[in-house]
Amino acid sequence: MEDKQLFELVEKHRIKFIDLQFTDLAGVVKAVTIPIEKLPTALDQNVWFDGSSIEGFTRITESDMYLKLDSKTFAILPWTANSDYPTARIICDVYLPDGTLYPGSPRTVLRKELEKLEKMGFTLNLGPELEFFLLQRTNGKISALPHDGAGYFDQSTDLGTAIRQEITEALQAMNIEVEALHHEVAAGQHEIDFRYNDALTVADHAMTFKFVVKSIAHRHGLHATFMPKPIAGINGSGMHVHQSLFRNGKNEFFSATSTHHLSDLALHWIGGLIKHARSMTGILNPTVNSYKRLVKGYEAPVYICWATRNRSALIRVPRFTQGREASSRVELRSPDPSANPYLAFAIMAAAGLDGILNKITPPEPAEEKNIFEISDENLIQQNVPVLPASLREAIGELERDSVLVDALGEELFQKFKRAKMQEWMAYSTAVSQWELDTYLEVI
Repeated sequence: MEDKQLFELVEKHRIKFIDLQFTDLAGVVKAVTIPIEKLPTALDQNVWFDGSSIEGFTRITESDMYLKLDSKTFAILPWTANSDYPTARIICDVYLPDGTLYPGSPRTVLRKELEKLEKMGFTLNLGPELEFFLLQRTNGKISALPHDGAGYFDQSTDLGTAIRQEITEALQAMNIEVEALHHEVAAGQHEIDFRYNDALTVADHAMTFKFVVKSIAHRHGLHATFMPKPIAGINGSGMHVHQSLFRNGKNEFFSATSTHHLSDLALHWIGGLIKHARSMTGILNPTVNSYKRLVKGYEAPVYICWATRNRSALIRVPRFTQGREASSRVELRSPDPSANPYLAFAIMAAAGLDGILNKITPPEPAEEKNIFEISDENLIQQNVPVLPASLREAIGELERDSVLVDALGEELFQKFKRAKMQEWMAYSTAVSQWELDTYLEVI
């Protein structure tokens, strides 16, 4: 967006404040807010800030950083449009004082990986599906009780219909095209799907989506959570990611002659995802709670294999439809919405690119069988590996994967590892209510 267009929008909508947004290591949206009068200076001279207090950013001895505005991400926060203080947001890139992109910024990490694909002529298109729960608030406190008791695609008992519609209108007002919205399997669980786009745009959209969902839920007296498994005994929330490579407007994953209508390029991409599946897990499922979802018996896949149609596989290839060659894609089903989208998409790109560069051939697809119903012994005999069962195991796998560590950058990886091991240690030493209920009286 040209500065002239930006100022015209600001004047037309009477914008009084601009939130300059970026994300920390964990994927939490941060912002510096400026009065609209400071926008010309911010565009021309950037906005300096102290990065030493931001999770995963610089040490206190080297804290000066600045935000460079990406003006094409300008969007009005719809719920402020008719207020006394209409506010817009602009997503920013983080820079060091010497004028270089800060390598520890998640958006920078994704940019770096996408540049490798762009040099080969590729555009990575992604379409994530983020699930979330709407929970009740009791006397202002967050409750673990779902907002409704509806199930998959239910309408008559779905109390979240109006909220989903309001979220959708807000997203579309912020130039995010929504394709579908519905109630998910578990009580209080919802999904709103937005249109696929290039990976950087989609990462921006995913962060905006989480921010909008939480904001609108709060306005309704509810709490929206993207926690993977907030309620025991029911389905957790995933972030399935559809992915394809385009070159010169053509979907390079499509083949008119192959068995599954997948090109060799697509098969190599799948091969890369499978090769790095265990080590990607620490980024794609980055919380202790993530591994309460990645267990056998629920919809989340834990066995590393691929298939067409089969939804129990880690990687699914949706059925090809004649005349829709551009929609040929692969779907990675293990990620959850606690993941930082920038980092998640960056390591998917790195794994897929490794598959292409080294022509990694995936194993035969696991067709016509529900993997969840096959015994562990048979899966071992069939050489079907399994995802890590804990955050600690996942971080260990990530640390041993030089391709993914290189994609993240050594500095960011070490900060991520340190944060996650602190999380694991805190979890490991905490005494849960389950332990008290199970052991206190009988031991």
